Amino acid sequence: MTFPNFAHEKELIAQGFRVIVGVDEAGCGALAGPVVAGAVVLPIYSRLGELDDSKKMSPQARERLFDLVVERSSAWAVGIASVDEINQLGIRPANYLAMLRAIEQIDGVDFVLVDAWTLPNLTIPQRGIIRGDHLVKSIAAASIIAKVSRDRMMCELAEVHPNYGFDVHKGYGTALHQERIKRYGSCAIHRTSWSAFSTKTSQKSVNSS
Repeated sequence: MTFPNFAHEKELIAQGFRVIVGVDEAGCGALAGPVVAGAVVLPIYSRLGELDDSKKMSPQARERLFDLVVERSSAWAVGIASVDEINQLGIRPANYLAMLRAIEQIDGVDFVLVDAWTLPNLTIPQRGIIRGDHLVKSIAAASIIAKVSRDRMMCELAEVHPNYGFDVHKGYGTALHQERIKRYGSCAIHRTSWSAFSTKTSQKSVNSS
């Protein structure tokens, strides 16, 4: 099994860059809740051998690694784009916005490694890396920060909107979630601009608290 490594970070350090941040998001494909980005500066001597793409790990493993990333990173941050912003802007611009908000919280960034994309309007040098969360250690760390942070948010939102099971599926389009939408309609944290929500379902919007 191949784990993410520091090859990209080491190459950039050799070129003179010093504060290299990895960025990834969570929640892009969900039907509800915010999109959340993580940004991490990870020293190349960090020992995080289990670090991998967060989607491939159990919740327990992600929680354990979240604490290790926080402890061993030079800096980390979380950026959020709200459901209203997703509905107004669309998911791709909202993803960019969450990532930029995470990056802006870290001082002195001089290079950004992004999972899959490059960010428009970013003045800092950057590199988009396909499957970056599988290949690049700082992006994999950002993936953990984003995923765990968003999962925790969705568990809190499950208490506000208890009819939907957000603590179970985290807003993704599972059979359970779709059944609850059919039964109760949409609530305030559903992305009602998406095609998954018919006019009939959107009009049935309810307060599930």
